[in-house]
Amino acid sequence: MRVILTKSSTGLAHFPGLAKPVILESSALSNEDASELKRLVEAADFFSSASEPSPSASSGAADYQSQTLTVEHGTKRHTVHLSDLHAKAPGLGPLIRFVERKARDLTRASPQNAR
Repeated sequence: MRVILTKSSTGLAHFPGLAKPVILESSALSNEDASELKRLVEAADFFSSASEPSPSASSGAADYQSQTLTVEHGTKRHTVHLSDLHAKAPGLGPLIRFVERKARDLTRASPQNAR
């Protein structure tokens, strides 16, 4: 499984380092973490998610981050466009936080594993 998280907007100011895509390969994870990633994708019902889910709170603030989450698994590929409001959503929030955390961990351990 491959997960790609891209932040097209980094909030109040643009920081190119933060806008760089995060690519997480399940093959680079431990068996436990790969299973957790799969569980989170399934729990979020990701492949059935709308491409642009409705925000869970009122929108309109200019400093929200926007991001794109793509999951590739076998022959399936699905992309969802999100804002900060979705990062707290029960389904997508835990998946986004897991991807960000694991990508940071892998980058620290070996920059070749996560880009």
